[in-house]
Amino acid sequence: MSSREAEIQRRMALSESRVVKTVFPFTTNHHNTLFGGTALAWMDEVSFVTATRFCRLPLVTVSSDRIDFKYPIAAGSIVELIGRVIKVGNTSLKVEVEVFVEEMYGTGRERAISGVFSFVAIGADNRPIPVLADNLGEG
Repeated sequence: MSSREAEIQRRMALSESRVVKTVFPFTTNHHNTLFGGTALAWMDEVSFVTATRFCRLPLVTVSSDRIDFKYPIAAGSIVELIGRVIKVGNTSLKVEVEVFVEEMYGTGRERAISGVFSFVAIGADNRPIPVLADNLGEG
């Protein structure tokens, strides 16, 4: 494994991000399930945190790939969003976000939503810069 590949693997492991939320009534739609726009905002935020933890550079979201809504998420559920870097380019990276749902007072959990978000690192002039710039210390 090259030193670049090893550094990518190290950063991928360190950048995984998890956020746990409760689906309260103000986040639901007329079906009393999590509003899709709220779910997308949560996913974009987790993907941004994950991407930032990977490269510690200013980033912009350039696209979201296919977002799959497999199960509705009822009000009163607990959700966990997990972000992982899945691909690293020269100036860009892709983050997969999975949203798992569990009943507040039950057991088990299932993946309800998944999607991929693409980011580009930018410099002070708002132009793309390498995501593997030597900008991380130890840790």
